[in-house]
Amino acid sequence: MARVISNESELERFKATRVTALYRLDLIDKGAQLTYEDGTPVDMASEAQRLKDQVADMDRRIARLEAAGES
Repeated sequence: MARVISNESELERFKATRVTALYRLDLIDKGAQLTYEDGTPVDMASEAQRLKDQVADMDRRIARLEAAGES
């Protein structure tokens, strides 16, 4: 059976994902350094850009879901 996700629960999920990405960006801005399981350091500039792109995508999705909820 197909699972139906309401716009409201999808909206809450996107908002939570966005908050997590913003929190991680804040940690990167404060100098956090991530490493892979093998100890190799993560390129933090690339990770920061990936998170910024993710936040921008979440902003678009949130706006679209909020607009759909108002109609």
